[in-house]
Order: sequence, then C-alpha cells, then structure tokens
Amino acid sequence: MKYFAPNIPGKKHCFFGRDGGVSEGLYSSLNVNGKSNDNHEHVMKNLDIIAARYNLSRSNLLIINQGISGHAEFSNKASRNEITADGMVTTAQDVILCIGTADCAPVLFYDNVAQIIGAAHAGWRGALNGIVENTVKIMIEHGAHVENIHAAVGPCLQQQSFECKEDMRREFLHKDEENNRWFKDKADGEHFLFNLEGFVVHKLEQLGIGNISASGIDTFTAIGDFFSYRRNCKLGLVQSPKDFPSHLSTIKL
Repeated sequence: MKYFAPNIPGKKHCFFGRDGGVSEGLYSSLNVNGKSNDNHEHVMKNLDIIAARYNLSRSNLLIINQGISGHAEFSNKASRNEITADGMVTTAQDVILCIGTADCAPVLFYDNVAQIIGAAHAGWRGALNGIVENTVKIMIEHGAHVENIHAAVGPCLQQQSFECKEDMRREFLHKDEENNRWFKDKADGEHFLFNLEGFVVHKLEQLGIGNISASGIDTFTAIGDFFSYRRNCKLGLVQSPKDFPSHLSTIKL
C-alpha cells in the first residue's frame, strides 16, 4: 500500500508502505533499513524501485542517518547516511528527500511558491525535542513562507496502539503541563495511550501552518500494508535493536 496526502501533489510525494519490493520473509517486501539483517542487494533494489517512481535513480535519494533528535539540516546534494539528522530541507529539483519509519510519524513539507521542500522524522522524542519546528525554521531561512507551506503527516502508530509508561508522560509534562492532553489513561492504571499524530499536528498548528493533513493510518494494526517495529517486538521478531524492516516516505520538487 502507498499513501498519498490530499494536500501535496501526488506526483511530488509518496508515503511508501511495505509492498512492492523484493525483500523476503520478515522484511517482505519493500524494506529500506540498510542496518537490518536483510539481504543488502534486496535493500538496494528496493531503493531503486522507490527512486524509479520519480523517473530517477537511487543516487538521487537523500537518505539521512536518523536518530531521536530535533536536529534538521539543509542540503542540495543527494547522499546516503552521510548526514546525521532527523529533518532535511532542499531546493534542489533532482533530490528526493527520504524519511525512514516503522511507527514514528513521517512529516512532509511542500512550499510550491518558494519551491522548497522538507521532511522530518517525528518519533515521540524527536517531536518533543523540536524536529517539526526546526525543519520549518530551516525552510523559512531558505525562502519559504509559513502561509504557503503544506504539511502532511503520514502513517504512524495511532493512539489506540501507542502504549507508554509514566516516565514518558513525565517528560512531556516537564516540557509543558498542557501536554497531558495527548495521554489517555489505560484501564490497567499503570499505562497510558499517547496521541503521537495529534501532538505532531498540534506542533504544526502552533507554527501557523494552516494547510495540514494527517493519514489516520495505524502502522501497528495495518499488518499487510505497513511495517511496525512495535508489532514486531510484541511478536518476538526483533532479535537486535536495529534488525527490523522499515519503509520510506519521500518528497521531491
């Protein structure tokens, strides 16, 4: 399955799902996690398949070494794992920005007037640490205007599937007591359910972005369509921290 946001031209972006690739078994089929134990050639072929959607080659992909930070950068040069960041911005016509996820929220940004795009990896830590704000800040520094930015939040772990403990909730409340609104008490009295998508959309709204869409797709429950790190963990399929399949969200001018 592929997801296309209604507020960004379909030919300019794609939130890729798990199907349409060549990987097998646990990684079936469009896995792009080069740090997993998947066959390396399969991962490279999957990247070729993704780039081909834009009639470009794998060398046009800008794939970053993601973490859990709020750090974003600008680059007009395609590269793979040469930049360590969780957000990227470009004005280059032949560069495909890429964000890899398997439950975290991928966010794509498009300013058609200034001809500038951005992409952010918004896990809960990155979202809390300002990755949305910092990506938009760099877009504006390079000519974008907030009133012209279209923002799309792709498939991610939805609230009903995002169970967490008090320590995570405490981090959010330490930043702002109002963040309690994104947590729902679970019946067991020990856990909470976190609204990642809602929190990211709120961050976008706080920046003054008016054109926002959110997929509402739960990567945890959409078993045949999207990868989910949390689902794999619950099934006992993750044997090491980096060995799990992930998909790409992409945007190009």
